[in-house]
Amino acid sequence: RSAAAPPPPPETFGAYTKASQENNGVTAMINMLIQELDKEMTVAEAEEKDAQEDYETMMQDSAEKRAADSKSITEKEAAKADTEAALQQHQDDKAATAKELSATLEFIASLHAECDWILKYHEVRKEARASEIDALGKAKAVLSGADYSLLQTSGSVRRAVA
Repeated sequence: RSAAAPPPPPETFGAYTKASQENNGVTAMINMLIQELDKEMTVAEAEEKDAQEDYETMMQDSAEKRAADSKSITEKEAAKADTEAALQQHQDDKAATAKELSATLEFIASLHAECDWILKYHEVRKEARASEIDALGKAKAVLSGADYSLLQTSGSVRRAVA
């Protein structure tokens, strides 16, 4: 074995200090954390108060909007009902007018048929009327005492010729 001296021991924690000095640093750090926490809590409370006011304002605005929307819906439903009633009335009026038009067209068609018949048989009726007037005149003459028994009428001559 060698007679050399052993190496020195490794360094450890360094020089000795009192525990009170370390506690001062820790206490200061804890105090600083407490101050920061107090500040953060104050900020959080202010933000929460602002958020609560915003929420209450929003809820009030929402309630007013719901009331306005409800009123608007009621007014629109009333307007729709009025419009539907007017539409029904117009449809009824249209149906009545169409029925009246149909009756008028039927009447016009019957008048047209009547006029066509009158135009078609006008000459025949005119001759028949003239023949009646002539026959009435002869009958009046016979009643007055005239004698037509020996006279030949133009109609008889035609029959004989034809």
